[in-house]
Amino acid sequence: MEPLKTKPAVTIDRQSTLYRLSCTQRVVEPIERVFPFFSEARNLERLTPAFLRFQILASSHEVLQAGSLIDYRLRLHGVPVRWRTRIEEWAPPLRFVDVQIRGPFRYWQHLHEFVQDEGGTLVKDTVDFDVYCQRLYQTPLLGWIDTDLRRIFEFRRSVIGSVFGEAES
Repeated sequence: MEPLKTKPAVTIDRQSTLYRLSCTQRVVEPIERVFPFFSEARNLERLTPAFLRFQILASSHEVLQAGSLIDYRLRLHGVPVRWRTRIEEWAPPLRFVDVQIRGPFRYWQHLHEFVQDEGGTLVKDTVDFDVYCQRLYQTPLLGWIDTDLRRIFEFRRSVIGSVFGEAES
């Protein structure tokens, strides 16, 4: 008998000219309790693993909204990086989209979706991204990107699960 194969919690696939990271989890809390957590910029620090030494420098709004800007810094393998994102779309409690204005990626768009269902809330992250020097992406020089992104989003899943209670799939 063949062992049951489960889909990884975080996947990264090539989508034409971009890469797509997908991460989905179900939590037991209702959408009305889940979405507000994501609408506060300060919770981004809580969702980010310590190895990045992530720190919010400024946020144009305490509670996010369309047009909000968030400036932060982090360290990628010891290298200091400044990052700025803008909330492009804001549709509470169902979704919002942030895009990188300045940062380490050639392109970064993060769609956050929230779907109420009978068992709680489905939390979905879809990140379309591109890297500089794309030909080096799958080499040891830039191959760490996949590993780091998976670690970051696995950490994020763990925190979300502990805050809102992980539901059965």
